[in-house]
Amino acid sequence: MADKKIVFVAFAIEDERQRDFLKGQSLHSRAPYEFIDMSVKQAYDTDWKTKVRTRIRRSDGVIVLISKNSLTSTGQKWEIQCAQEEGKPICGIYAYTNDRTSLTNVNTYVWSDSNISNFIDSL
Repeated sequence: MADKKIVFVAFAIEDERQRDFLKGQSLHSRAPYEFIDMSVKQAYDTDWKTKVRTRIRRSDGVIVLISKNSLTSTGQKWEIQCAQEEGKPICGIYAYTNDRTSLTNVNTYVWSDSNISNFIDSL
């Protein structure tokens, strides 16, 4: 089996439950990947940004859970900017079936096992 892929998950704190659902998919014994994130409820300081950048650098790619909450999430916006600066592959996934919010420069797909797996397999 190939090395386990590390995928950073960027999400708005209001979408924490969706992040939990996504991370639950990696618990399957055949899943050759691991999801990581840097969720916080406090203000984003320099130390947090340094830790996020380190984790993104160590990741093979970034999944962005996108919802209307993404438009006002300064932490998520910074994580996306950081991933772009680090040249990491980014895949946007709609967090909810009835929310088709779009973010500039993030290609976004419907949440499905195949869309998520295809992205991870491409890393």
